[in-house]
Amino acid sequence: MSRSGSGKKPVGFATHITAGGFAGACEALTCQPLDTIKVRMQLSRSGRAPGTKPRGFFATGAYIVNRETPLALYKGLGAVLSGIVPKMSIRFASFEAYKGWLADKSTGKTSVGGIFLAGLGAGTTEAVAVVTPMEVVKIRLQAQQHSLADPLEIPRYRNAAHAVYTIVREEGASALYRGVSLTALRQATNQAANFTVYQELKKVAQRWQPDLQDLPSYQHMMIGLISGAAGPMSNAPIDTIKTRLQKSSFPSGTSAMRRILNIAEDMWKTEGVKSFYKGLTPRILRVAPGQAIVFAVYERVSTAMERLGKKEHEEDSYSE
Repeated sequence: MSRSGSGKKPVGFATHITAGGFAGACEALTCQPLDTIKVRMQLSRSGRAPGTKPRGFFATGAYIVNRETPLALYKGLGAVLSGIVPKMSIRFASFEAYKGWLADKSTGKTSVGGIFLAGLGAGTTEAVAVVTPMEVVKIRLQAQQHSLADPLEIPRYRNAAHAVYTIVREEGASALYRGVSLTALRQATNQAANFTVYQELKKVAQRWQPDLQDLPSYQHMMIGLISGAAGPMSNAPIDTIKTRLQKSSFPSGTSAMRRILNIAEDMWKTEGVKSFYKGLTPRILRVAPGQAIVFAVYERVSTAMERLGKKEHEEDSYSE
């Protein structure tokens, strides 16, 4: 996060790009199994029969491990890693850019409303630039219920690159942007809530500890954990419909709105209102710790890069 509000020189654009990308990679490697379980729960039709219950979080995880081996929890990781580094770079860099444009010109500070709008802009930007095609590929890979222990069980999509090739060949390039409106809406509300809560809680922590120049990493993690849970709780139905939309195929010529309404109507009639909140538990368990990791790593890396840049600048000054 920019430190301009505390009287320090604002962090450079390259720092936001680098620190955001590094933080995203750490998050993906740590949290991918939770995301796979979330996707499977959202795509599951279990619980439709009278007297039966939908498969829960731990039951879904155990089913994947028993049926497909533990490595199946990392299905789609290649697509995630190839997308999350630019996604996080774009997220932090665009947020800081929007935040700077919305800042008060006389004080350089951004209001809570300005931070919320900057978060909306950052979420929309990352959704259009990276997230939508990345998630279409990731969900297709995660939805495949083949055993990685059986070499004779050949999946439809072998890896992320093959998935992209197959989707474009069979469904057209536009299929990679299926659900872009819902993805943009989800990412925008996610990041608006995420950045607003994070920035405000960080200000509170700094007011309580005025002697600290920088908050310790564990405090960044705790604040990120809380802010990370805010988004999923506010837009769970959007995420569930988006997941099913990106997994499904529709006849050519079907409008995006018609597809969304068909999915929502089918969920309402056959599975009830609870189906819109399928996967909320693993999503919070995935997103909240993920944001804790992202913010802690981002703050640590950006601080280290600032200090390194300052040290190099001082050495250059001495050499002159």
